This record gives sequence, structure tokens and C-alpha cells, in this order.
Amino acid sequence: MTAPVPPTTNGSADTQNRKAIVAVVVALAIGAGVAVAGSHRGAQVGGIPVFALAVAAAFVIQFLVFVPSALRRTERFFDLTGSLTFISVSVALAFLAPAQDARGWILAAMVVLWAARLGSFLFARVHRSGSDGRFDEIKTKPLRFFQVWCIQGLWVALTASAAWIAMSADATDRAPLDGFAVAGIVVWLLGMVLEVVADLQKQAFRADPANKGEFIRTGLWSRSRHPNYFGEILVWVGVFLVAVPVLQGWQWIAVLSPLFVILLLTRVSGIPLLEKRADERWGDRADYRAYRDGTPVLIPSLTAPSAKAARR
Repeated sequence: MTAPVPPTTNGSADTQNRKAIVAVVVALAIGAGVAVAGSHRGAQVGGIPVFALAVAAAFVIQFLVFVPSALRRTERFFDLTGSLTFISVSVALAFLAPAQDARGWILAAMVVLWAARLGSFLFARVHRSGSDGRFDEIKTKPLRFFQVWCIQGLWVALTASAAWIAMSADATDRAPLDGFAVAGIVVWLLGMVLEVVADLQKQAFRADPANKGEFIRTGLWSRSRHPNYFGEILVWVGVFLVAVPVLQGWQWIAVLSPLFVILLLTRVSGIPLLEKRADERWGDRADYRAYRDGTPVLIPSLTAPSAKAARR
């Protein structure tokens, strides 16, 4: 999963710029609201809530990298910056929050390992292709380009909110590791395995010249049309489960973390876009329609695919 990039829209440059300004204001407002709510009863440093500092840092890092990226009109470091933001803020938070406990360190490790794997994978993919088509028009328009960097800051803050809120909990609200922690770790591990294996299978499939122009329907992709996204969802559900025992009052806004990931992947920029592209590319092929109609869109089937759907 990467930060959502708004699609190219019609209209005059002024209209597009106004929409970009509105998007930036909304993203900053949501980020500020989450920072305030998640800081309830949380630890402070110098009188400033630690969680609020983490959210602010998520945005500031995007703004700092946006400047040279806009000057060079490049999106090469966009995905990498998002991943490094997860990593750097989580590590800083782990050390900055007073009396960090085992739950906090586990949550930090969960976020860092996920982000390091995804960031390296996405950076290598962009490096191989040379560019990201999502940015072909946007990167030449500074205000719209700034919009996507701001949205990425919000994406990081919302996605990591459950982990960051629990990591910045006040010492009096911390709890020893329990069944929630065990369940969360198990769910997170399952999600990571599914996501990594699915990504590697697709990468190997695309690297084979014999598969040029084809769609993948082997391995995990024979059980789900988007197994990597299912793994992604499990990762953040697992993080939330580990965080649950220390959440108090307004800190329950942390539930936005898994809900946001689910909404983003199933309703916004994940599955809907990929399904539309697949239908446009292979929708007139009987074998693709058989695969699409016989394979679950998200949750993998436990049974083998039917012969009709599996036929190459």
C-alpha cells in the first residue's frame, strides 16, 4: 500500500489549484484533530504531547522532501519518503516517550519492519521502471504536487496512529503483555507473510518474459485477486490489537488505523483502481472473466480454485 494519489482531473488550472488547496487544508485539519484526540492522557515532553509531535513530524518530513522533489520534478523518492517517515518517527517515539515498555518496543518493531520491507520493495520497483505514471502530470504543477505529499503525511499519521498512541501512553496507563498482544503479534505475522509472499510471487511472474501481457493467477493469486492487500489489512489489525489494552478515552481514535487501511484498500485507491484496470485490459478474455468470477476479490479461499478459473 502506498499513499493515495488523486487521479488527473479535468478543468482549468485555477480549478485544479483550488481543489488542491482544499485537499491540503482538509488533510492538515484531520491530522490536527487526530493529534489532539490521540494525545489525550498521553505522555508529554516539555509540555508538548509526544503523539502530537509524532503527527507533526509525519507532515514536516513530507514538506522537507517535497521542496527538492518539486525543484527536480521527480517522484523518485515519494514512496521511499513515506516508508522512512514510518521508520524514523516510530524509532524516535520509542526513545522519546518516557518509560517505554515492552508493548511499545513491539509496536515500534512491527511498524519499522513493515515499512522497511515495503519501502525497499517500492523503491526498487520505481528504480527499475524509471518513473511512476501516477505523477506524470502532477509533478509539473507545484501546488498539486504538494497536495500529494501532504496527503502522504496524513496517510502515515492515520495508518500508524494505533501504534504511536499506545507507544506514547502515559506510564500510569501502560499494561503488561497479555492475550491482546499475543493475538496481535500472530495476526501481524500472518499478514506480513501473506503480503511478502504475494508481492514476491507477482514480481517473479512479471520478470518472466513468457508472462508479458498476462495476469497472474498462480500461487496466492489463485486464491485471492488481491492477497497482498489482505495481508496488509491483517498487519494493521494486528498492530491495533496489540495497542488495545492501553487505549483510554479519546485515544480510541486509534481504531481509525485499521479502518482507514481497510477503507483505502477496498474503496478508494487499492482494489477499485486495480479491478478497473484489469477489466479494461483483459475484460474481453474468457479466461480472465472465469478467473475474476471464480476467485475471491480479497479474502483468500481455503479451497483450490476451480479448473475453469485455474486454466492457463
